[in-house]
Amino acid sequence: MKRLMLGVAAAALWAGSAHAHFQLVHTPEVNLARPAEVPFALVFWHPMDNGYAMDMGEPEAFFHVFRGERTDLMDMLEPATFQSAENTAKAYKATVPVRRAGDYVFVVEPAPYYEESEDIYIQQITKSYVNRGGLPTGWSEPVGVATEIVPLNKPTNVLAGSTFSGVVMGDGEPVPGIEVEIEYLTVEPDVGAMTVGEAEPVVAEPPGGTLVAVTDADGRFTFGIPRAGFWGFAALGSGPETEHEGKELSQDAVLWVRAHALQ
Repeated sequence: MKRLMLGVAAAALWAGSAHAHFQLVHTPEVNLARPAEVPFALVFWHPMDNGYAMDMGEPEAFFHVFRGERTDLMDMLEPATFQSAENTAKAYKATVPVRRAGDYVFVVEPAPYYEESEDIYIQQITKSYVNRGGLPTGWSEPVGVATEIVPLNKPTNVLAGSTFSGVVMGDGEPVPGIEVEIEYLTVEPDVGAMTVGEAEPVVAEPPGGTLVAVTDADGRFTFGIPRAGFWGFAALGSGPETEHEGKELSQDAVLWVRAHALQ
């Protein structure tokens, strides 16, 4: 649901289920001191409660943007089986070389997923970031996909106890009044084994349901980061496409950031 809200959007609670769908493009280390072969797990999951995983179709695109240049990574994708605490699901993995210093924006455009319980399709266009060498080279720039969250804080060195802000973009323009679901990656997946096993979540279900912020008139939202780890933000229905195969499509923008404890 899209609602117009003026002023700065603060974090709120939505009286719905705490079990939100989130597309992951996950690698455990986002700050690299030297060149590396970086492993990724592409998983469609309920991460905050270490819950049910959904089958992914073959992604429509997988690429990274470095210094404004887009590099196609589709030939690096390998089909995989992800073992969640509840089930197994079709997923993908990749190992990507990162050589030069700077910011790498990794993007997956997944195939639309049919959610039978809602009788709609969901497509979560997802971004995550890796930095090599501490050199900032474009983390705050949009990558030009149908919908995306553009960070206003450097996404690889957010500090726990600080805030994170972003701008939700749809078809190249800020989108006001968009609900942004927020989840914590309570159990990090093992990228090599593609599993999380039976580990218990480290975060209890939020009172009232899924955490939500709403974008203001300029498409911005802000959320206070309470603890270190990976945080995901999903702007619901922020994209221009609204139908797929004759059914409603929720084209969402997802962004993952890594928060660090202040030592």
